[in-house]
Amino acid sequence: MSFDRSYGMVKPDSLEQLLSQIRKCRLCEKHLPLGPRPVLRAKATARLLIIGQAPGTRVHASGIPWDDPSGDRLRLWLGIDTTAFYDPDRVAIVPMGFCYPGRLPQGGDRPPRPECAPTWHPALLAELPAIELTVLAGAYAQAHVLGAKRAGNVTETVRAWRRYAPGYMPLPHPSWRTKGWQKRNPWFEEDVLPELRRQVLALL
Repeated sequence: MSFDRSYGMVKPDSLEQLLSQIRKCRLCEKHLPLGPRPVLRAKATARLLIIGQAPGTRVHASGIPWDDPSGDRLRLWLGIDTTAFYDPDRVAIVPMGFCYPGRLPQGGDRPPRPECAPTWHPALLAELPAIELTVLAGAYAQAHVLGAKRAGNVTETVRAWRRYAPGYMPLPHPSWRTKGWQKRNPWFEEDVLPELRRQVLALL
């Protein structure tokens, strides 16, 4: 490994070294109520990349990404089982924040820590050359990746999915709140999900 000031740390020579660095990261430790436990999966052969929000308490406890009802819903949307979903040779899972960020006073989880994605994503994504489709689950992923190209809100960004094809597929975050959202937006199940499943099946 070599030192690189643009990283502010030792520059890794391989994806394995980079993942090891990430799992040892303590950059925002003082802000994490349960302490740091970076949760992600990636191998250079992965063709599908999933960028979500940040781990919840259940994922923090297990260390397994999307190990909760939101993950069940996401896998249903993708049309794949747990075996395919958790195969890092095929699917990379890289959230906006790698550690559980804590709860908001009014309820719900805090946003992903702002230090995480700018610090680690550029180097990590550079080590994933085979990615053909990136699923952007939720507002934070869409804002970070799409920037000014996203529409006014999550609903409109998802509705405009063709604008981001073929490389990206924006989705709502698959939390329990999405049940009501899907009822109000039947086009999601009729239009978006079949195309998402078609693309994922072709990749995996």
